[in-house]
Amino acid sequence: MTSIQTLDLHTAGEPLRIIRNIPEVAGKDVLDVPGDSILAKRRWAQTHLETMRCQLMLEPRGHADMYGAILTPPVTPDGDVGVLFLHNEGFSTMCGHGIIGIVKAGLDRRLYQPADISDIRIDTPAGRVVAAAHFQGDKVATVSFRNVPSFMLADRLKVDLGDGLVINAALAFGGAFYAYVDSSEVGLSLQPDQYPSIVSWGKRIKQAFMQQHSIQHPAGEQDLNFLYGTIFVEPVAGQPYPQISRNVCVFAEGEVDRSPTGTGVSGRAAIHHARGDIDLGETISIQSIVDSAFSVRCLSEADINGVTGIVPEVSGQAFITGEHHFLLDQSDIFLNGFLLR
Repeated sequence: MTSIQTLDLHTAGEPLRIIRNIPEVAGKDVLDVPGDSILAKRRWAQTHLETMRCQLMLEPRGHADMYGAILTPPVTPDGDVGVLFLHNEGFSTMCGHGIIGIVKAGLDRRLYQPADISDIRIDTPAGRVVAAAHFQGDKVATVSFRNVPSFMLADRLKVDLGDGLVINAALAFGGAFYAYVDSSEVGLSLQPDQYPSIVSWGKRIKQAFMQQHSIQHPAGEQDLNFLYGTIFVEPVAGQPYPQISRNVCVFAEGEVDRSPTGTGVSGRAAIHHARGDIDLGETISIQSIVDSAFSVRCLSEADINGVTGIVPEVSGQAFITGEHHFLLDQSDIFLNGFLLR
């Protein structure tokens, strides 16, 4: 019988399951997944760890909205740690709530040893992310991170949803590409009781967008040329917009982020800076479907192979919720999990 240990957290309500040992890979906590780059490690994981992903992300050991991380050795000379992210559909390229979680768990549980807790250098498939841990006593209280350069690639793209409904979407990158849509365009309110409709509309928009628009990251990295999800945006009643607003992200196979989405708020900041809504150094607060919040600010402008973007800084909190020792019985009829949506 095979066993796998995990450390579980949530960041702003969104789960994170850190996988601490993999039968196919020797090591503990920081796993030496083959590959000389994080993108190469991601490709190896997509081929060799797909069964393990299903076993730990899907039911009965996980659920449709579970999210995971695998810590690896850094692939850069000055890196502190590398990370791969996984979910109900596959392996993603970047995850902001995951970064906050692996810094919280990494330092509180000593999973790796960064040279400087105010300059933790993390190698992700989307590029270098630099995080800082902010302590209360001997525990990490909050985490901030400088994300990869983020940018808006197109604004007010038309998306035909059929039945005479055409909406506008902004296409932006914050570690992954998202289609950003005002919730009012499809008659949504971003509240928990709208959850089924949010999932349905998010999947419908993503599918239509992918059919009607192509995506090309300006840096030319082919592994990033896909639409990760749909992000619905709305103002908060009585509050200035966009300084305070609300996000709900539907990604992968109808997965709903309980947090405001770290990569998503990075893209939001890039959109609002490109539109002239916010200045460099200005902080905005973005709430989630469960009323948690991330703050994000534009640290500086960035040039991404001719496209003007920003370097965003995102801040939030994570909490360790437990440890698991999973037993994988080869005779289990649901050994490889199942997905109900």
